[in-house]
Amino acid sequence: MLAARVYGTKDLRLVDVPKPQIEAPDDVIVKVKVVGICGSDNHIYLGENPFAKLPRVMGHEFVGEITETGKNVSEVQSGDHVVVEPIISCGKCYACRQGMPNACAHLKVLGVHVDGGMQEYVKVPFKQIHKINSKIPWTTAVLSEPYTIAGNSTMRAEVGLGKTVLIQGAGTIGQLALRVAKAKGATVMITDVEESKLEFARKNGADQTVNVGKEDLKQRVNDWTNGEMANVVIDAVGAVKTFESCLDLASVAGRIVPLGFSEDTVQITQKPIMQKQLTICGSRHQAFQFEPIIKAIEQGQLNDNGIVNQHFNIKDVQKAFNLMNEHPEQARKIVLTFD
Repeated sequence: MLAARVYGTKDLRLVDVPKPQIEAPDDVIVKVKVVGICGSDNHIYLGENPFAKLPRVMGHEFVGEITETGKNVSEVQSGDHVVVEPIISCGKCYACRQGMPNACAHLKVLGVHVDGGMQEYVKVPFKQIHKINSKIPWTTAVLSEPYTIAGNSTMRAEVGLGKTVLIQGAGTIGQLALRVAKAKGATVMITDVEESKLEFARKNGADQTVNVGKEDLKQRVNDWTNGEMANVVIDAVGAVKTFESCLDLASVAGRIVPLGFSEDTVQITQKPIMQKQLTICGSRHQAFQFEPIIKAIEQGQLNDNGIVNQHFNIKDVQKAFNLMNEHPEQARKIVLTFD
């Protein structure tokens, strides 16, 4: 069967690999229909992802149709449409015991530590399978995983009815966080330096948008909140300056969620953290977010609505990565199809 595998920096090859077979009683084999390309996939392709072990079949955002199940699997059957959860956790370490399998000490992620969804068939344990209504288009269903990132970050931030949420960065994750925060009843301001991204955010429910290349963000937040500042600040940019600014932009008793994983040194002082009693929350992947996110998609609370704007057949995977790197402004969300 066909697979897209990375062997080294910018060394992406289409290869023929063995089709998986049922081995354990709880195994499920999924015929992949659509896989999304994430920024972290691109980091693997560019040789910039420290977690990836090469060679690797990438892809942690993927959906498909069940073709075969192990003898102990009765909850799903051949033909069912499913979303695959990419996280593999041990269930025994401290993080897992605290209900945070996404921070498992022995965490593995499909497409990073083990082969993922950029291949025609994938075998996974049933516990990583989430059924989704077959009426949902594949290109919408594939957003389930990135939506769980937004779900986890807004959960960690305790986003809810009536809260003011500032999202720094109107890229794909920022846009999805906007939609989830709105669905949870928050009022949302989102920032960026590109007017096209801010315009897209306004079409998708943003209450306020700020072009930080032209406007004073702190003053805008102050005016927007009548001096209170934002109850929640989500940094979807991940730059040193955006994270450092979060302390000034957050309200008293506010919560800050940085989504970047830069190793650059950040300079912040203790006083605002203590004085405002701020909570800074890490948010890695997701924990128990697939079911509520899928339900929201099935009920129409969350959708595609322009997020997926580039489609490539798996045979054109190199063209997809070329577009992502040469014209990132055109690549809100790229998906690969197998039909």
